Amino acid sequence: MWRLIGTSPTSEHGSNARVHAPPRPWLSWLILSVCLLLVGCVGYIDYRTGYERTMILFYLLPISLAIWFFGLIGGLAIAVLSVATTVVSDVAAGIPVTGFWNGGMVFGSYAVFAFVLSNLRTLLRELDQRVRERTAALQHEVAERERLDKEIAEVARRERLRLGQDLHDSLCQHLTGTALTAQVLREKLAQRSAPEVVEAEKVVRYIEQGIDLTRNLARGFFSPELEAEGLIVALHGLAENTAERFKITCVVEGTDGVSLPVRDSAMATQLYRIAQEAVTNAVKHAAAQRIDIRLTRDDRELTLTITDDGIGFPHQAPQPEGLGLRLMSHGAALIGAAFDVRRNGRIGTIVTCKLSIPNDAN
Repeated sequence: MWRLIGTSPTSEHGSNARVHAPPRPWLSWLILSVCLLLVGCVGYIDYRTGYERTMILFYLLPISLAIWFFGLIGGLAIAVLSVATTVVSDVAAGIPVTGFWNGGMVFGSYAVFAFVLSNLRTLLRELDQRVRERTAALQHEVAERERLDKEIAEVARRERLRLGQDLHDSLCQHLTGTALTAQVLREKLAQRSAPEVVEAEKVVRYIEQGIDLTRNLARGFFSPELEAEGLIVALHGLAENTAERFKITCVVEGTDGVSLPVRDSAMATQLYRIAQEAVTNAVKHAAAQRIDIRLTRDDRELTLTITDDGIGFPHQAPQPEGLGLRLMSHGAALIGAAFDVRRNGRIGTIVTCKLSIPNDAN
């Protein structure tokens, strides 16, 4: 008896196609029983209709089932059984002469059909295997890309921290020492009533402005890693720093009762970076005079919205997109958030970042 479902890959006329793992034994016997039952039913109908009407085409159904589930050998076995059933039904129906030549021709036709269908089965399974391999390779590539994105984000974070620390600990301290030296020089010039006192005061003022600018830059680079509960505080700090530095209105709204799981510090950091980049773009490129930062949360979604009253975002995004848009979009992708930027009515721009929150985070 032929091998039940799960024939060797080389059992089908030398084919090396990979086949699926065999199903459970009871399923194999069930399919075999169905094939035999179909052969018996067609043979009975062939007997009842008489030898004048042939039913050889209807035997193709059990043969097809056998080929698909048992392979070529199984299909040929059912074909032999079908030819024998046809001969027996014709003899039982009273055929005058048994045509063995006709039976051989019928078996030859079944054999050709079996070979064609078997090759089709092999090709389909090879195609299915290739699709599975390509899918696995694509999933591996996506996972590797996500890993590289996280590594790049981590490297960028460390570099920001290093730059911020260098600005704060080195350049700010150096400028502070320079300002003190300039103040001493100004006082000495004032004691001598020298005409260069006015220029010395300008130098001191410029150095103090440079210290303020450096501290603001350091604050942007050296923002500490955010714990989830610190996101609100960081957004308020961003709004206050923006309002003080650029002399505009920048407020945070809708943050009452918003909280995140502590384990989502990376999520909070990326949301802060998106808000920071959106605010910077609104000030530098849109000439906004008012910026509203809103963070809201429902049971299943966290939404960060930054709205400004600037010149507005173009109806069609520029091609290629600017660095700021790419940074925000990339940051949203890292945490699996949906990012969108569009015009806010007739004027202004609205930046939206929506993040689904897992059920276990509620």
